[in-house]
Amino acid sequence: MSTDTNTGRDDNIRHHLTYRDLRDWIAEADRMGELRHVSGASWQSEIGMAAAIVCRDDDAPAVLFDEVPGCAKGFRVLVNLFGGGRKNMSLGFPAGLGKVELSDAFAAVFSDPAELIPPVEVDDGPVLENVMLGDEVDLDIFPTPLWHEKDGGRYIGTGSYNVTRDPDTGWVNLGCYRIMVKDRNTVGHNVLPGRHANDHNRKYTERGERMPMVMVVGGDPMTFFMAASSVPGGIGEYDVVGRMRGRPLEVVRGRVTGLPFPADAEIVLEGYVDRDRIEPEGPFGDWTGTYTEAGRINPVVDIKAVYPRNDPILLGFAPQCLPDEFSRFAAITHSAYLKRDIEAAGVPDVKAVWCHEVGGGRMLVAIAISQRYAGHAKQAGHAASMCGSAAGGNRWVIVTDDDIDVANLEELIYAALTRADPATSIDLITGAPGSVSDPRLAPSDREQRNFTNSRLIIDACRPYHWRDQFPEVNKPSPELAQLARQKFGHLVEGGAA
Repeated sequence: MSTDTNTGRDDNIRHHLTYRDLRDWIAEADRMGELRHVSGASWQSEIGMAAAIVCRDDDAPAVLFDEVPGCAKGFRVLVNLFGGGRKNMSLGFPAGLGKVELSDAFAAVFSDPAELIPPVEVDDGPVLENVMLGDEVDLDIFPTPLWHEKDGGRYIGTGSYNVTRDPDTGWVNLGCYRIMVKDRNTVGHNVLPGRHANDHNRKYTERGERMPMVMVVGGDPMTFFMAASSVPGGIGEYDVVGRMRGRPLEVVRGRVTGLPFPADAEIVLEGYVDRDRIEPEGPFGDWTGTYTEAGRINPVVDIKAVYPRNDPILLGFAPQCLPDEFSRFAAITHSAYLKRDIEAAGVPDVKAVWCHEVGGGRMLVAIAISQRYAGHAKQAGHAASMCGSAAGGNRWVIVTDDDIDVANLEELIYAALTRADPATSIDLITGAPGSVSDPRLAPSDREQRNFTNSRLIIDACRPYHWRDQFPEVNKPSPELAQLARQKFGHLVEGGAA
């Protein structure tokens, strides 16, 4: 299955989704030479050990683990989805696009005003090949890894999303929240204040009801990506997936809650959030590259039904020490959202935005502008730091001139070192909205639920009032650089002249 959609920015860049479900994706990655198969690795330590190596390397392949000891043959785990040429393929774009171009192309399609395509309900699908209800439910049959050696338990949901419904409006929402196995039929999930699922749960609690929930812990990448994206409240992620695919997503309804989930999903859990059970969850190696604090408590979900396909595949997307697979995805998607938000805030001539991988796609933001007036750089920096896409978890914003490749960390730091004056070019913001995952939160602030932080805004542009007198950078002009690559590129590329 494939879908063609023009991005609206470049007639030569077309959106072309070449997979429908996770098995199609695996076949495509295999065709590209970017998939490796490993048999016999243990869930207790070896899958997590392997993931820690490959998920930090953008050039490493995706890995499909099979024949996991203690689990039925055919039960598999996939890791390192978002790396190499698979990044472009997963989002539906040509292999030749660099990461900034990929981010821009994704933004154009994601923000396309084309009509949303709602899902269609079907009576059957591969996800209903096996249905476990009530006492049949047993989460221990799955090869759920211990992803990091100091995790507080096994996390079945990392490349997963939760499905909830607003009891007032009927709006179905998808959101990504990690899921920890507690026993054979209960899990803990990390839904933070301000998230849509938490809002839904509050409404159910006020009604004296338990919130129904579905958790898709193995499924097609595009639906997972949209569940992790900044889709406005009231808009269904399934509808956005339909637009990205160019055709409706087929869904079936859960036997217990009636909530919809993809008919071709690999593994689905269904149950109710128990409002009376708030229990410890974690620690877990989080997106900051650090473990969450011990003692965090989160709601428990009673699992009433499990739907595994034949030979089901668990999708792993566990964060590692930065940079990693998680931050590669966040950099490409968050950069697109943030550029859109900065422009919407009225900041002109924003040429490029990059939410750096080493900052988990949030903590370090770089912006390139074409300076138009005094204060332009400060305006861009402050707007970026407090925009919705960056507000939670940002630490540093560096604003540079548009001759700097902001996605190149060395160029970015070079600009900050040579164009920013520590006494006059740095602003400090205090009391900004932070993240519960922030490793710098003091224990006392965490106890009081004070999740604010400080932000650094660095103006690394040439000083506006004497920018024409600023010393030129000692590097060849673009024309001379191209000629040099043509004549002498073989000296560094290892090829013949």
